[in-house]
Amino acid sequence: MKTTIDISDPLLEKARRIAAREGTTLKALVEAGLRRVVEERTRQHSFTLRPATYKGRGLQREVQGVSWDRLRELAYEGRGG
Repeated sequence: MKTTIDISDPLLEKARRIAAREGTTLKALVEAGLRRVVEERTRQHSFTLRPATYKGRGLQREVQGVSWDRLRELAYEGRGG
């Protein structure tokens, strides 16, 4: 697909010099850069929650193995609304 973009003159000149030095085309250089940015911004970063306990005791025995929904109910129990 063809498209038109505006690139600042200094950046375009640098890109042309790099393409010439590397024996490639300006199109290939622009596509490689665009691919890199698109991949970087669409990559999902995984998040790992570090193990944490309060004073090292973990959950109380009566709530071990309880679902998150039930834990939430217990946490808000008696608060009304």
